[in-house]
Amino acid sequence: MVLRSRRIGLVAAVVGLTALTAGGTAVADTAATTSGIDRGAVQRGLDKMARTGALGAQVRVTDGRRDLVARSGVAELGRDKPVPLDGRFRIGSITKVFVSTVVLQLVGEGKVELDAPVERYLPGLLPDGDKITVRMLLQHTSGLYNYTNGLPLDPAGFETIRYKHWEPGELVAISTAKPLDFVPGTSWNYSNTNYVVAGMLVEKVTGRPYERAVEKRVLQPLGLRDTVVPGDRASIPGPHAHGYYKVGDRPVDITELNPSVAWAAGEMISTTADLDRFIDALLDGKLLKQAQLAEMTKPLPFSNGYGLGIERSTLECGVEIWGHGGGIPGYSSLMLSTRDTGKRLEASVTSAPEPAAVEGVDEVLNAAFCR
Repeated sequence: MVLRSRRIGLVAAVVGLTALTAGGTAVADTAATTSGIDRGAVQRGLDKMARTGALGAQVRVTDGRRDLVARSGVAELGRDKPVPLDGRFRIGSITKVFVSTVVLQLVGEGKVELDAPVERYLPGLLPDGDKITVRMLLQHTSGLYNYTNGLPLDPAGFETIRYKHWEPGELVAISTAKPLDFVPGTSWNYSNTNYVVAGMLVEKVTGRPYERAVEKRVLQPLGLRDTVVPGDRASIPGPHAHGYYKVGDRPVDITELNPSVAWAAGEMISTTADLDRFIDALLDGKLLKQAQLAEMTKPLPFSNGYGLGIERSTLECGVEIWGHGGGIPGYSSLMLSTRDTGKRLEASVTSAPEPAAVEGVDEVLNAAFCR
């Protein structure tokens, strides 16, 4: 089990949990035909995912004019109910794109400096806060130890902390109890700690909870009514598929959990429709000034294509895509787009009790972006 981003470049391993049952395929279109999207290939890929390692999957693909919404598998173990086409799901580390957007908005307003040390905004929080900049947080070049590596995330261990409330400072303390992974700014390593600190920075600068800033600056302007920052709420509101893992010999429904363990690094809940509207608006420059969007989409030579909260990857067919993946117990997710937003994809995959590799993700991506 993981609580981290699913790297776009490794998207074929979007979930490592196998299905005990699968079925209930469906495809819906907003038009009679979907230009530029291979509908059959999308469905075949989803069906393969449901056969080889996922309990269920839903995907939204758009060519900029029409949406294709498809699903495969079931919403709950042991039942025939299909995955809802408009279902909500835990988006995991896609949360980071929302948080980075808010931080960069503050940069554009002159309230935060990208290359200022974290110590300026959060004095005393980090032992090396005078050497770690805001940019390093957003780009994962701070060297901060990933706090989730210090948590019991195997199924039996996670059950012991599943409903625990975590304060952001507790999560940071797990990280700062360890030495830095490297000298800040000299290398790259994905660390959820960076975005917990970024969330704390947003709270300090705005004087309000980070979730209120996300709601006011992103969710409300875009009308993302099905996207929530849950706090301590363990359940997923609205229609949704369930995720599972196995503890000993017993399958456990892991759908409900206290997401404060992920906080600003991965707690949010959304839908494919809302994520599509978000990535479209973001890359089209509707949420950030041009200077800040340029910074967001500028990877370093050693950052593995990672900009500031968003990642660039190139598919085998040569098409370049931008976005982020997410993983949290029970759920894996993707939000991807070409840079011009002409083609976009959002997906959620729910896990079944037995570990296994998922196949079919490449087929879905190729059908969405490479035709």
